[in-house]
Amino acid sequence: MTPRTEAAGPAHEAGPRAQDGALPRDTDTARPGAPGASRRAGRRALLRALGSQRAALAVGTALNLLGGGLALLQPMAAKWLVDGLAEGRSTTWPLVLLGVLVLFGALVVGASYFVLERGAEAVLCSTRQRLTDRLLRLRVPEWERHEPGDLIARATSDTTLLRQIAVEGVVAAVTGTAVTLATLVLMSLLDLVLLAVTLLVIVLVGLAVGAVAPRIARAARRTQEAVGAMGSGLERVLGAFRTVKAAGTEQQESHRLHAVAERARRTGVSAAVWQSTAATASALAVQLSFLIVLGVGGARVASGAISVATLVAFLLYLFSLAPRVGQLAEAVGQFQLGVAAAARIDEVETMSTETVGPRLGTTGVPARVRTGPAAVAFDRVCFAYRDGHPAAHHQVSFTVPAGGTTAFVGPSGAGKTTVFSLIERFHDPDSGRVLVDGADVRHWHLPELRTTIGYVEQDSPVLAGTLRDNLVYGVPHPTETQLEEVVHRTRLDALVHRLPHGLDTPVGHRGGRLSGGERQRVAIARALLRRPRLLLLDEATSQLDAANEAALRDTVTEAARTTTVLVVAHRLSTVAAADRIVVMEEGRVRAVGTHPQLLAGDALYRQLAATQFLTREGRPPRAGPGR
Repeated sequence: MTPRTEAAGPAHEAGPRAQDGALPRDTDTARPGAPGASRRAGRRALLRALGSQRAALAVGTALNLLGGGLALLQPMAAKWLVDGLAEGRSTTWPLVLLGVLVLFGALVVGASYFVLERGAEAVLCSTRQRLTDRLLRLRVPEWERHEPGDLIARATSDTTLLRQIAVEGVVAAVTGTAVTLATLVLMSLLDLVLLAVTLLVIVLVGLAVGAVAPRIARAARRTQEAVGAMGSGLERVLGAFRTVKAAGTEQQESHRLHAVAERARRTGVSAAVWQSTAATASALAVQLSFLIVLGVGGARVASGAISVATLVAFLLYLFSLAPRVGQLAEAVGQFQLGVAAAARIDEVETMSTETVGPRLGTTGVPARVRTGPAAVAFDRVCFAYRDGHPAAHHQVSFTVPAGGTTAFVGPSGAGKTTVFSLIERFHDPDSGRVLVDGADVRHWHLPELRTTIGYVEQDSPVLAGTLRDNLVYGVPHPTETQLEEVVHRTRLDALVHRLPHGLDTPVGHRGGRLSGGERQRVAIARALLRRPRLLLLDEATSQLDAANEAALRDTVTEAARTTTVLVVAHRLSTVAAADRIVVMEEGRVRAVGTHPQLLAGDALYRQLAATQFLTREGRPPRAGPGR
């Protein structure tokens, strides 16, 4: 049995219900491991993400350190100036030095900021590119286990946090630590007693910040998950906008979204509480340090232990140390936010993606089958959409020779659409083989397999963009002549003439400006424009009127002369004209034959013809022996 890869991410509601009666995905996918393990994975993921721009971040950090070093020299220059004033010496050079330090330091800090921001934007861009590449290559079962809105949030809001961390978190922590240590060294040169007082307060702050850091991490993780849930809720509603309007459930859905937003607010407030606790502790430490140093330093000046200039320099260092301590406390919170975001991004990296496979002709698929209609065969295929659930296919076997039309019929849930999903390799069988041109589809180079196939889905999705964009979607270099021909064959001429800008008219989100029948014709036209060797039509004409359905049936019949057509349909007019018909029931192949053969020999087919199809005479066909 082929093992099925499970998701390695947080639980989400199942995706869309599997087609053709397949069972939906479980809603209890595996949650992340222990909090400690999740944080460690997040830290590793954060460092990997930042590593792509380590050169830019290193240069920016170096410039930041240089700016901090120049700032550290300013109190010494100020001490030199005060000493000169006290001793009556010239203050020209001390003033010049102080001015140069201030000006040059500002320029260095500005350059550092630019380099870091540019590096952070590069981190953001590369992470989003890598993430979107991964998302587009997810296996269909993996995609079905996650809400699209949450995946979108990971590629947008979570990656934005990485950019923030690159500048405000990691770099701030590095430069803040280095400058703080250098400041403490210079303060020790001025007076060890005042340094001891300062260190005592800093240690107390460090303990407080260390205590709240894990709480910041947990709150940040919950906040990001709440933001993902908000995106999922919006995607759910906007994806069925007309249904919401028709059902009059705007208020109900609004309350649902408000509840999600409120949950995001609460988790955000929780994170803010712990971050403000750390910030308050650091601010309090600065104030206490200043008051204590001022009192103790004043006493030491009075006793003659130190000079006024030394106390002034020490206080200046203390003032420069204060924002650094606050910066370190803030960096802890920012780092925890980045770790939470990186962990969610890293979960996408662990989701299973499609295996492309070898190129055509390298293993098992001979190059001679690249042209002409494709043959299809199922060899004892068993398949279940989810482990532990009833199988959608039980030992399904049939053969479709190259060329002609083969129709699949059967009750809802019989496994008809699953046939198409397995041919397209949206799913892989648990056992048995799906063969195209005699080779297992798992041995095909996946892009070449799908280039061979034209697939029209049940709901005939249309993408936002122009009508032209949708017709040529996935079609390399179509000519205007080919485009005009397929528009005529699928009876889209009237639509093109009616639209204000013809083929270049936007069709709206999910083709909302087109009717259901027009969307189906666009999907069929797109499939025909690909000139596939195998054409899969899943209820492709269900929303067409009789005239358009008859015209497209003729188009499909014409296409069947040069390609192999597999069609799932419930209209007798479509099924009866097929070269062969496969009758499916409860995931099994019940019978295979032509329309007259099945009318005479299969009771289920006769029942379907009498109830779901329209017979040519408008009445049930003559009964005959069946199974």
